[in-house]
Amino acid sequence: MTATASEVTGRVGLVEFIRYFACSALALAVDASLYWLCLRLGMAYQGAAVAGFVGGVSTAYILSVRWAFSRRSIANPQVEFLIFLGVGVAGLGLTEALLWLQIGVFGMGPLAAKLFAAVGVFLFNFATRKALLFTRRSTRAVAVVA
Repeated sequence: MTATASEVTGRVGLVEFIRYFACSALALAVDASLYWLCLRLGMAYQGAAVAGFVGGVSTAYILSVRWAFSRRSIANPQVEFLIFLGVGVAGLGLTEALLWLQIGVFGMGPLAAKLFAAVGVFLFNFATRKALLFTRRSTRAVAVVA
């Protein structure tokens, strides 16, 4: 069972969307801050990017389950986090694909392309996480055993 139209577009859905946006903004700040700190400490940018990503996705997860969303679909937090992380990794892949399309095929500037991609990926992450993790499910689907 997926999110109903009223859950996504109704008052609860709008509140969750706004809260998720705030969580994502804070997660981005954590990501960028860790990235900067790791660079300042002499870490290579690749490792700094991984550290930032892990800090950002962890921040987004904690805030999402504690504040942004009112329902949870999966009882096992480890499984829930792995799915949350998987959606984030899929979003990263989508970002790369959109950047390639916009810059490599359509000749758009890199900064403008990143902004358009970020909007699309934010909407993808919200909708996918809402549908998979934060929507009421039948009682049979709630208990997931790791």
